[in-house]
Amino acid sequence: MPDAQPHQIAAMLPDTKKEGFKPDKNRIPYLEWFDAPAAELRNGACMILISGGGYNNTCDVKPIERWREALTAAGVQCVSLVYRTPRPEGLPYYKIAWEDGQRAVRMVRSEAAKRGYDPEKIGVISMSAGSHMALLLATNSCTRAYKPVDKLDSISCHINWGILHAPAYLTTDGLGRKASREGYGPDVKLDSIFRFDSKTCPLCLNHGGMDPYSPNGSTLVYRELRRRGIPAELHLYAGKKHGVYGIERGVEFLRQMGFLGELQPEEELLARYASDSARAGFPEEKEVEKLNIWPEGKMPDRQTNQCEPYIQWHFPKVRKTDAIQIIYSGGGYRHSTPEGYEVAPARRYLNSLGMTVVTLKYRVPRPEPESGLDKHTTAWQDLQRTIRIVRSEASSYGLNPEKIGIMGSSAGGHLTLMGVTSSLHQSYNPVDAIDKLPCNVRWGIAIYPAYVLTDGLNKCNTTGGNDDSAVLAPDFSFDLKTAPMLFVHGDADAWAAMNSVKTWEKMRSMGVQCDLHTLATRKHCFQKTASPGTGSYTYLERISEFLKEQGILK
Repeated sequence: MPDAQPHQIAAMLPDTKKEGFKPDKNRIPYLEWFDAPAAELRNGACMILISGGGYNNTCDVKPIERWREALTAAGVQCVSLVYRTPRPEGLPYYKIAWEDGQRAVRMVRSEAAKRGYDPEKIGVISMSAGSHMALLLATNSCTRAYKPVDKLDSISCHINWGILHAPAYLTTDGLGRKASREGYGPDVKLDSIFRFDSKTCPLCLNHGGMDPYSPNGSTLVYRELRRRGIPAELHLYAGKKHGVYGIERGVEFLRQMGFLGELQPEEELLARYASDSARAGFPEEKEVEKLNIWPEGKMPDRQTNQCEPYIQWHFPKVRKTDAIQIIYSGGGYRHSTPEGYEVAPARRYLNSLGMTVVTLKYRVPRPEPESGLDKHTTAWQDLQRTIRIVRSEASSYGLNPEKIGIMGSSAGGHLTLMGVTSSLHQSYNPVDAIDKLPCNVRWGIAIYPAYVLTDGLNKCNTTGGNDDSAVLAPDFSFDLKTAPMLFVHGDADAWAAMNSVKTWEKMRSMGVQCDLHTLATRKHCFQKTASPGTGSYTYLERISEFLKEQGILK
């Protein structure tokens, strides 16, 4: 055993507190194998479960049990690693645990034939310091943590994927401790010990937005993976502190990547949410009344090439909240489709949860070039006017004028960012008394927002948004009324996921907590069709979860 130190033990923290515990009989790190999944569920995958504890102990008994239950049910063989703690003397704080981790992966790979799983379907799931070790395993398997001691050490120690919860000690302002500057600052970087070598594997990163072991560490890891074209997921949770969140997201990641077997055929979202039965008072075949948003002759910057904008109210049969969600589509500011897959399923889903929805068809196509207007100007005017109209009418329907949110996809996601971050800037001169009302919102939901970074102001992101030179577009003022947001983005989107990630980083730096979910291998319009059991298939549930956290839904 390399670098043995007399003060170190290998035991789960509750075991060390039992009467009669003897440290000298618990010096050697070990693997604890759990029962194999039922034969009909097995998919050839194996997962190593790694506790956190600050490299001072291994304390995460309950998370390990939850991981074991979820993964075994998904057909995965589970094995827990108990490594040496507390921190070593005279060596880097992570060194001995990393040695134990590499040795454990070799042992697990050597057991594959005997235990009936694929030696190239081995992953890790981890928490905190355990996730720091897991990231070392994922990015540094071409670097030996210790000199070979026997034939086992000729076996590769690379892993094939990782699900990391709340990885600690990633940023240079928090090496071995809490991040002193919350992961921010021009001199704060990702720790250089993570080499991102040729064996670096796909990762699913889960982190609380208020974790003192900064979630910016996870965004930096995600960026490095994207730079290398390695599929990844990033899940960030508004207002959450240090802890385990998103076990279900990890299972969806495994399924989307094909680690749990062949994906089921994709299904159309519109077919899954085809019924308006949760909407009040309107038969499915009857269209809701369309209401013009501008008084006759007072539409600002009227363009002869553009359609007439309108809104439609959609009330739920059973109202469970006094909040209102405004929804509109994308379309590159060239099309706007209120009944398409970007709008209708979300409207029907929220109606079924008892929420009132207003859909908006904003002016398209883009203003004529000779007008001198930017691509989104008239749509932004329509959105600000819509928010004011909804606010003016909310009370008459028994709804709360201060509980209004906006949601859009693609160009509509860009429009949502305009509405969320720039409500104190008027997009048009007032035309009537309604325009005396404010147009700020309580929350925003941006689904694969486009045109957010300077490498993609009018097109796909030319650098994938990964370069530091790609910064937020000047469109967004991030004023004092900027509201919390939910972002959902495909990791393989040409309108890059970094649009959402860099906006999330900016808003966190302002003290605005947001949710963010990226989806491995998924491109633009990821939700048009999706395979059951994947994050694309369940993405509408991220909306209800976010709204519950915001106190909008119960």
